[in-house]
Amino acid sequence: MKHKLINEMKLVFLSDSRNESFARSAVTAFVSQLDPHTGELADIRTAVSEAVTNCIIHGYRGTVGRVTVDTKLYADRSVRIRVSDKGRGIEDIEKAKEPLFTTDDSGERGGMGFAIMETFSDRMTVASRLGHGTTVTMYKRLQ
Repeated sequence: MKHKLINEMKLVFLSDSRNESFARSAVTAFVSQLDPHTGELADIRTAVSEAVTNCIIHGYRGTVGRVTVDTKLYADRSVRIRVSDKGRGIEDIEKAKEPLFTTDDSGERGGMGFAIMETFSDRMTVASRLGHGTTVTMYKRLQ
């Protein structure tokens, strides 16, 4: 049975690292309509932060593109957050999801983004096509 959609929003912004905090703040403010616990909001903030950072750092690799964050709230107190880019894409999703794997050669990234997103979501899917971008969809059911 499909749950009733009660509200949705979509953000589109440039792949500038300054927009990462904007995205996580906007999504958590939006999700606040469901009156989540503080820990649930912290989980969502962290997951969104990781997903947006991945788009900026790995998807666009220093180039400018658009990041889209689409958030839906459902009557059963579940949240769906979809973060996508039209960047480089991921060659091997399963490899990219392995803890400590990173394509960042600077040594500044720890390769924990997908592991963190999975930990703070009830379910997560990743779809990607080389040269066309990546979409991460995270689901969270609030208490």
